[in-house]
Amino acid sequence: MRVDLFDFDLPPERIALRPVEPRDAARLLIVRPHGSPRFEDRTVLDLPDQIAPGDALAVNDTRVIRAGLYGVRVRAENSARIEATLIRREDDALWRAYVRPAKKLKQGEVIRFAAANSVESGAESLDAEVVSKGAEGDVLLKFVASAEKLDKTIERIGQMPLPPYISSRRLADDKDTQDYQTLFAQKPGAVAAPTASLHFTPRLVAALAAQSVSIQKVTLHVGPGTFSPVKAKDTVEHTMHAEWGEVSQAAADALNSARAAGGRIIAAGTTSLRILESAAGPDGTFAAFAGETSIFITPGYKFKAADVLLTNFHQPRSTLFMLVAAFAGLETMQAAYAHAIAKNYRFYSYGDACLLFPAAAENGA
Repeated sequence: MRVDLFDFDLPPERIALRPVEPRDAARLLIVRPHGSPRFEDRTVLDLPDQIAPGDALAVNDTRVIRAGLYGVRVRAENSARIEATLIRREDDALWRAYVRPAKKLKQGEVIRFAAANSVESGAESLDAEVVSKGAEGDVLLKFVASAEKLDKTIERIGQMPLPPYISSRRLADDKDTQDYQTLFAQKPGAVAAPTASLHFTPRLVAALAAQSVSIQKVTLHVGPGTFSPVKAKDTVEHTMHAEWGEVSQAAADALNSARAAGGRIIAAGTTSLRILESAAGPDGTFAAFAGETSIFITPGYKFKAADVLLTNFHQPRSTLFMLVAAFAGLETMQAAYAHAIAKNYRFYSYGDACLLFPAAAENGA
């Protein structure tokens, strides 16, 4: 499909730079492609009203690492400030990273990272050698530390890796340490948050439990490609980024049991949906899964795993907007986003949410 079909204009003031408080007070646009009303304006705290007893909610339990690093290039008596964002671990001490400026870095050079504003003050530091350079500003770094020490040091000196549409307008701060982490975060590995789950609070989880809704945890370590607009003119020319994910046998069994008993599977976020689709067979039965997935979902895709999708509002020309268009219909999502913009919904990671029912069929809430 033509990529320009997934374009739209978003006023900059609609991009949320901070989440609302409390988190479950965010607005929720309910989108029913075949329902009446087609669009319904609610809040996230109303989510239990839309989910029936026996349904299963799949959430992503990945944990965002402090992947933003500041340092200096060590070259004789000359030094230059370096900013790096870790994007994918390739071995215990090897990380691929986006680095600025990357052009002047040479293979074999050492970058010394430290906490922001203290890279030249003798504070705790972490050295990494430039192993190789990629074609798009990415660099393979080999850190001089054991895996355990490396992880702990990154957690101490790194910054939360806010998405570009926020980091270009303000710096990350201590508040983001909590704001950009979900209630379910357990397994470190993501360099971007699974944003649909950022809306969950203990009281919302309690309300879902009281509704006899089970919450099943799956894992997808979200990569930075989630923020990248598709540069190709046609979707067939786009190569999807790979991310590591897992669905345990226990989670697969619980999801299969819920569906066998007549319950629906609600995916909390596009990341949860993508790993569920990767773990589902042609008949929709889930099996244990662990490994990388680069599944690219565009209109025409036949969904096997999810019956309802909770998600935030996404960027134009992004693979995420293509995914929601595949789920609820392109025309429906174009109209839903126009409604959201007109009604002053807040967009992107710290913004509001929408609850999508499928275009093909709808079982009703």
